[in-house]
Amino acid sequence: MIDVRVKLTFPEDLVRRPFMAQLVRDHDVEPNIRRANVDEHEGWIVCELEGEPSKIEGALAWLREQGVRVDLLGDLVES
Repeated sequence: MIDVRVKLTFPEDLVRRPFMAQLVRDHDVEPNIRRANVDEHEGWIVCELEGEPSKIEGALAWLREQGVRVDLLGDLVES
C-alpha cells in the first residue's frame, strides 16, 4: 500500500460527477480529502490516495481520461 498526494482540478462540465465515489467503488483506492473548493463553474480537491500502486496508477489514468487535471504533489504540504 502507498499514499500519493494529488490535486484534482475539475472543469465546469465535470463538477457535479461523483468521482470520489467511483474511485472507491471501481478502482479500490481510498481517498483522504485534505482540502477542497468546489462551486458551479470549477472545483479542485487536494487529497491523499491510498492503495496498491497499480490501483492508484489506474485510478489516476482513469481520472485523466475523464478530463480531470491531475497534479502529483509529492510531499508538499498544501497551504
